Amino acid sequence: MLAAVNLRTAVGALSPLVGVIDADIGLGALGAGFLGMLPPLCFAVFGLLTPLVSRRYPIEAVLIVAIAAMLGGHLVRAAAGGFPQLAIGSAICFAGMGAGNVLLPPLVKKYFPDRVGLMTSLYATVMAVSTLFPPLVAVPVAEGSSWHVSLGLWGLFAGAALVPWVIQLLAERRRGVATGLIDIIGEPSGRVPVARSWIAWALVVVLMESSIGAYSMFAWLPSIMQDVAGASAAEAGLYLSLFAAMGIPTAILVPMMVTRFRRIDLVVCAGGAFFVAGYLGLVLAPTTLPVLWVALAGMGPLLFPMALTLINVRSATQSGALALSGFVQGAAYVAAGLGPLGMGLLHDATGSWTPGLLLLAALCTLCIPAGLIVARNRTVESELRGRGLMD
Repeated sequence: MLAAVNLRTAVGALSPLVGVIDADIGLGALGAGFLGMLPPLCFAVFGLLTPLVSRRYPIEAVLIVAIAAMLGGHLVRAAAGGFPQLAIGSAICFAGMGAGNVLLPPLVKKYFPDRVGLMTSLYATVMAVSTLFPPLVAVPVAEGSSWHVSLGLWGLFAGAALVPWVIQLLAERRRGVATGLIDIIGEPSGRVPVARSWIAWALVVVLMESSIGAYSMFAWLPSIMQDVAGASAAEAGLYLSLFAAMGIPTAILVPMMVTRFRRIDLVVCAGGAFFVAGYLGLVLAPTTLPVLWVALAGMGPLLFPMALTLINVRSATQSGALALSGFVQGAAYVAAGLGPLGMGLLHDATGSWTPGLLLLAALCTLCIPAGLIVARNRTVESELRGRGLMD
């Protein structure tokens, strides 16, 4: 669970401090947008690379390297004297987080084979809870000391997570049972051409919508609330924490809804509708009910746990689940990386957040066809066989 705590802290700790950092070292809209784009891009790249590395080395060892990268990234960010160092430190942090995203599920399967559902729900909830706190304390700590300290303090949690996994790896090696990913899931039995599946592309859209909305808000919501709602820097951090907090109940409830509720399309459309309501509220009446608009937008990322659950539900084999997971997360996070950058560029070009928010709202209409496709009770394998694309 300590590892799960570290999978989002570096993201939430940065955006409330963008204004402070910009005043100190000069980020600009392009630099801030680039930093906002880094998390999903690093998640995509290292999410795809990590399974390959984990086939050669014990997954405990790979996780230790990932946590060490998070720790090192926090320290580099804390010592940053300019944009290049800040970007490099952030990239190192996000690379470790991207690897950790991939490693936790097989580790749960290894250590809790009879409680996979429970433990997955627990660590997803821990991730959601840990997303709350960095925005809450980022500005107060920066005001009391400096933004360097505010960014660097999260390295303490990475260091704390490192110790038990080093002990565990040493114990595994003494017993001679350190396990690679391939020993847990088995060699894939055949190639599943998921890139030719409508279900796979619909899941890409679902996860992409969640990721574009979430990372655009993590990158820019504090700035948006200061500009359109008159919030102070500390209040803007509270709004970001509220946005993150809305992910806690969805992390608990949505996976169960996916497995028990037949009208999945309605749940997908509800996620898109929450996003749209929040975006339009911030455009049309930002000072009237800002808490409501942020809370509604924060409900939109219910699409994230839904997509992760559907990856398993809509695949019939382990090889199918692996192929689907890699394709969906890789494609979705690459697309999601453009969201924060696009928001920053649009604001820089127009001087307003309205075009970016309206564009995000328009993209949510893609949830309708995507929901209709993923709601069909069939797997990727059966779809591809029915279309003559797989033996």
